[in-house]
Amino acid sequence: MSREQPEHQASALNGHGFLAPDDPPAVEIVNARGAASAVLMCDHASNRVPASLASLGLPGGELERHIAWDIGAAAVTRRLARLLDAPAVMSGFSRLVIDCNRYLWDVQSVPESSDGTGIPGNRDATTQDVEDRIRHCFAPYHEAASRMISGIEGRWRPPAVIFMHSFTPSMNGEMRPWHVGVLWERDGRMALPALEALRQRGDLVVGDNEPYSALEPRGYSMPHHATRDGRPALQFEIRQDLIADDAGVETWAGIIADVLRPLLAEDALYQRLTRGGDLIHGRDHTH
Repeated sequence: MSREQPEHQASALNGHGFLAPDDPPAVEIVNARGAASAVLMCDHASNRVPASLASLGLPGGELERHIAWDIGAAAVTRRLARLLDAPAVMSGFSRLVIDCNRYLWDVQSVPESSDGTGIPGNRDATTQDVEDRIRHCFAPYHEAASRMISGIEGRWRPPAVIFMHSFTPSMNGEMRPWHVGVLWERDGRMALPALEALRQRGDLVVGDNEPYSALEPRGYSMPHHATRDGRPALQFEIRQDLIADDAGVETWAGIIADVLRPLLAEDALYQRLTRGGDLIHGRDHTH
């Protein structure tokens, strides 16, 4: 089974020396006219590096590793967009160029190393270098997401924003037992029922703000596009070995779709928007 072909949307900011004609666009839009009141976002969808950055000085094999992207997340997001009939907004460049889920002041926004691997092309990045990456990679992705979310909001009501990520089976020599994690801040309108639905399956090890917390270190995308404006949101983290091939992608897109469909049903989503107070969980989920 072959994966669906992406639909690309080129950024008007491409060019002027930083991006070459053969470089991908900074953002990929899938199922732009999806009818669901939800927007999928994939911050680490790509391992591509602009040609002008010469692979950041890394051997090609390093860009296939998890340090460059969330392996499998883009494929799951594309399939999930079809299953839910929801639009998806996906980053076009590697997190090593600039991390679309980090605040720009974060030292890991343009990382000098990742999981023990030095990134030569980032060590001596000038202010202009970073500004180019913001202008041509970071900003177009988030601007496209904002337009998509605002467009749906203008037609109906605030959409749920679903963030799709993946994580490595081990880190720092320790195995990670979770099959999937649900990350959230203090608004549990989407996350709490999603956690319950995943646990009720009985065949999954499910992480509640594991293997990462949405609170510490705090990502950029969820507060920027969802929680600061009161939109319901959650983030899925799927273990990468489970979505490393087409069969795994199909399985996990189906699992996540089954979890989300009842939460995105019109009546259920309306209740989540208007009855949010009793679903706000005050527990501190830092780890």
